Amino acid sequence: MDQDERALHASSFGAAAVAYAEHRPDYARAAVDWALEAAPGPRVLDLGAGTGKLTATLAALGADVTAVEPDPAMLAELRRALPRVRALEGGAEAIPLPDGSVDAVLAGNAMHWFDMAVAGPEIARVLAPGGVLAGLWNVMDDGIDWVAGLARVGGSAAVGPRDTPAAWRAETADMHLPKTGGAARFGSPAQADFPHGQRRTADSLVATLATRAGLLVMPEGEREAVLDRIRAFLASRPETARGGFTLPMRTAVLRVRRLDGA
Repeated sequence: MDQDERALHASSFGAAAVAYAEHRPDYARAAVDWALEAAPGPRVLDLGAGTGKLTATLAALGADVTAVEPDPAMLAELRRALPRVRALEGGAEAIPLPDGSVDAVLAGNAMHWFDMAVAGPEIARVLAPGGVLAGLWNVMDDGIDWVAGLARVGGSAAVGPRDTPAAWRAETADMHLPKTGGAARFGSPAQADFPHGQRRTADSLVATLATRAGLLVMPEGEREAVLDRIRAFLASRPETARGGFTLPMRTAVLRVRRLDGA
């Protein structure tokens, strides 16, 4: 995906901010605990916070959390849902916080949108010495047969290159590094994933998948054709055809540490 296409996908969520808030899952607490366990203190920046899915988990865990989100519609949903959380407009390439003001920067389903040649120095700037950067992604457990079938039917627009565990590991292994060969600001990469799940019905799972960037930027006719194929698949499977079910997921984490002198 080139830079223009990445920007188009990244800017697509605002139009679906209400649906995003309603249907996107939260994050496994064990994954958030693991992301933060090496942080030198409790001050956490949720960067690219969206509607506050990760922010809410951080607040519930007692972190001193600040949320930063570039899209006004997403930010409005976050502020509505979490009025007591400090929430600022800004992005990974221009963070509206002072130097050394946080101990950890977390990004929930957002780090793949960052231009790390620019965002890396910015994130390192706001981190205290020894601070950590962690990207978290909710991925579908395609080790389950019907989930693997859903991925095939939905295609890459609905279940993309970071949306299953093995593909996620390959796609994110060096995501903390600048793609242009600049100086690395982070090291000691570690990856882990943790069991998670989301209660869904067939209709609400279709609504969840409809908030994926690949579908949001599709022409309406193509998008509806993909969603119709997914509806038909879910109706054909005993696991999903009637009533509620748990979508098997993993919350996957890439964690890195700010390098000395970064």
